[in-house]
Amino acid sequence: MTTKAASLADDLVLQFERRIEAGEMPPGSRFPTEKSITDSARVSRTVVREAFARLAARGLLESRRGSGAYVPESARYQAFQVTPQEMGERSDVLKLLEMRMALESEMADLAARRRTDADIAEMRLWNERMRDSTDIGAAITADMAFHRAIASATRNEYYLRFMDFLGVRLVPSRRLYLRDRADSEHRAYARGIYRDHDAIFTAIANGDHAKARRAARRHMQKSLERHRYLDEEIAEDSIVPQDSDTTA
Repeated sequence: MTTKAASLADDLVLQFERRIEAGEMPPGSRFPTEKSITDSARVSRTVVREAFARLAARGLLESRRGSGAYVPESARYQAFQVTPQEMGERSDVLKLLEMRMALESEMADLAARRRTDADIAEMRLWNERMRDSTDIGAAITADMAFHRAIASATRNEYYLRFMDFLGVRLVPSRRLYLRDRADSEHRAYARGIYRDHDAIFTAIANGDHAKARRAARRHMQKSLERHRYLDEEIAEDSIVPQDSDTTA
């Protein structure tokens, strides 16, 4: 559960991030003092210190002993990132899946052009483990490893790093999708993912980059639709029915 202090710290972090990105606080700029922020934002020093700690963790703030906090020179080169706090809503997962659709398609295309025999063997291994999985944890591990093997086959380490980045953020949503479902549903889910993976794998193994791209896009489209369905299902369950004598 998000506390009020954490929420206030989130607001401060977002405020400073936007000012830095907009150039209002360029590298070398000094952050306002804790006291000035507590007075202007009407928050406690604890909130300010929490916000500063998060900004420092993101490489957007550096403390100088006896001088204060500053925007570091490296802030202008900050890489794209999505923090765990930003993945707290199902809508955020959907947005990330929409972006991933394009990345996975291109990744499969490159993998089909550049894969080695070792890459093909790695993809086959994890796809078969996905097919044979008997629990959620094993299925998720095999699923992530299969996509990671495709990323590795691109011979572009940035794809591999990005898949590692995505994996830890999408696991909770996959667990949510599979949670409280019967074993038969889990097995059906695993078989469906296996068939999608097999289509991608076969195209990559055959060096058919256009087919690999199409298969990867279909796979991600299905994932997006599953999560949209889950979003609607949870929303419906959260509606509290009114008593019949109070309805119009």
